[in-house]
Amino acid sequence: MPARLESHLLVLWAAVLVGVSGGVLWVVGLNYDGLTGSAASKIHPATYLAVVLAGWMLLRAGNPVRPVAQALIHRPASVLVTISGVLLLALIAIRGGNGLAGSIDTFVLAGLLPILLMDRDAATLARIETVFHVVMLANALLGLYELASGQRFFPFRLDGADFAWDTRSAALQGHPLSNATVTACYILALAAGGGRFGPAQRAAMIALQLVALVTFGGRSATIITLVLGGVVGLVALGRVLRGGRIPLIGAACACFALTLVPVAVALLAALGFFDTLLERFSSDGGSAQARVDMLAVFDAIPFRELLLGPDLVQVTTLRRIWGLEWGIENSILSTLLYNGILVTTLLVVAVALYLAEIARSCRHGVWLPILAFVILVNTFEGLAGKSTLLAKFALMLIVLFPRGPLRGRAG
Repeated sequence: MPARLESHLLVLWAAVLVGVSGGVLWVVGLNYDGLTGSAASKIHPATYLAVVLAGWMLLRAGNPVRPVAQALIHRPASVLVTISGVLLLALIAIRGGNGLAGSIDTFVLAGLLPILLMDRDAATLARIETVFHVVMLANALLGLYELASGQRFFPFRLDGADFAWDTRSAALQGHPLSNATVTACYILALAAGGGRFGPAQRAAMIALQLVALVTFGGRSATIITLVLGGVVGLVALGRVLRGGRIPLIGAACACFALTLVPVAVALLAALGFFDTLLERFSSDGGSAQARVDMLAVFDAIPFRELLLGPDLVQVTTLRRIWGLEWGIENSILSTLLYNGILVTTLLVVAVALYLAEIARSCRHGVWLPILAFVILVNTFEGLAGKSTLLAKFALMLIVLFPRGPLRGRAG
């Protein structure tokens, strides 16, 4: 495989990873999120492509031991996440549980990603970054159109059934909470200086993504974005003021923008733009109570069973008793409930080391989106179920915060 073709395949793989959700797969005839259908359809196409690319990497090296050794030396935490995903797959199979594909898409795909992108040339990473921006732009515009039209094109479905009562936009990312998490982290990554945008492009993209974030209805994502983004803004303002040199044109534009903000907010409110988000704050559908009730489930399970993994039938029964059929709204607690303390500890340590490893390979500013990600994935089942969320986030960090020359980069 020529190097150029391999580069194009990596770009295609990134586009499939970021832009193809379960809702999109349903439209093309694959029941990815549901319980019925073939086993092959339960694994994301990006995972298949990752395995193919990993296999090609081994063949290309001539000696398969060499790339494995390089991965162990340079990406040990990524290898650990991959192995943890395989071990989780084996554990679920032995215990007769459901969701075998979840361990593959959630952890194996994420583990392979930094290994596949290790030592890639700047041109390939730049193309992938462009694809990432384009997909996020399309995602935001589609989310806004869905809000205006009342039509959801690729909603989250369970065996073909969508949830008509959920009016939040889904756009290209599928589940609204996953969408809100990706969008919030993307906004904060841009605010921290990620990407090759100039100041005007960066400000425009952040503004668009902030507006789109409202349509996805993620309360936690909105709050985290405003709080952490506000801190970044205040720090940047303080740095400018300490410098004592403020461009006249920049100051004039800032004053003009500040006068338009209240008018724009009032206009959007009058048009009902914030209704969906305000409804989520005023009536959360029992989400807050579910977070209280999920603790009662743990009280009913002996510590010995929690340590090694509770009986799955008992877990299902307790969830029904406490009205938690829709899930345990915390990644760590949900994993603990189904797989036990030991396995959960391994996964938490592996993911923590994984994020730290990626951060070390990236340039300054990467910890802001990482902080947001860690908080947000624990406000819903996030990494406890089948999800490509961790892989998407890792790709975002790698392509927006690469080390090396920052040609055209702001911040």
